[in-house]
Order: sequence, then C-alpha cells, then structure tokens
Amino acid sequence: MKLTSLRMISKDIKATVAFYEQILGITATWYTEDFAELSTDSVTIAVGSIRTMKMFSEDLTDFAGTKSTIIEFLVKNVDEEYERIKSIASEIIQEPTTMPWGNRSLLFCDPDGNMINFFTPVSEEAMKKFS
Repeated sequence: MKLTSLRMISKDIKATVAFYEQILGITATWYTEDFAELSTDSVTIAVGSIRTMKMFSEDLTDFAGTKSTIIEFLVKNVDEEYERIKSIASEIIQEPTTMPWGNRSLLFCDPDGNMINFFTPVSEEAMKKFS
C-alpha cells in the first residue's frame, strides 16, 4: 500500500490553493475548476471544492476544518519560515517553539481551519530520525 495524496475539501478552493502555493512555494496543477493538486517530493496535496463531494454522496455537506489532524512539513529553518508565512496564515496557533521530542515547531491554520505544522529537527536524536 502506498499513500499517494492527502485530499482536502475547501469552501473556497481558489483561496485555499493560493494559500498552499504561497506557503509551499510551488504552483498547483488545476484539473477542473473544482480540483487542483500541489505535488511535493514526498506527498501530493489535492484540493477539491465542496461540489466534488456530491459525486460521492448527497449527504456529505459539512465541511469545516479540523483541529484533530495536523498536516506536517519538514522545513530547513522553521524560524525563517515563520517570518515568511506569518502574514499569509490567517491563524498562528503556536509561534516557533522547541518541543520536548526535539523538533522546533510552528503551528498555523489554512483558510479552511486545517492545522499545519512546519518543523525542523533540532535535537541530536530528532536530527538522526530525519537525516
């Protein structure tokens, strides 16, 4: 089994895709006005509009962001990333902070309220895990 993508449903797909293009520094590929993908070297983030969910079921109508899942990105320097994205993100949950497990972490939300973590390993043990 291979994880190929993470799909999010957005109330405002254009704003959400533009947000991810800014924070990731990549350009999305649009397949239709209701579906786009942003591919990194490790995962593809797919973004669909609410209309796409009706293709699965008419009962799928509640699309609020979640604070129970965190989308995580390993970055070279979380403090530099914070300076770059702090004016882009609508909500910063946690400014760069060194966590007990050895990662320096920045937690913020996308336009739909989904949590995103940019992190940089800073302890010797954490650096070994990601080298």
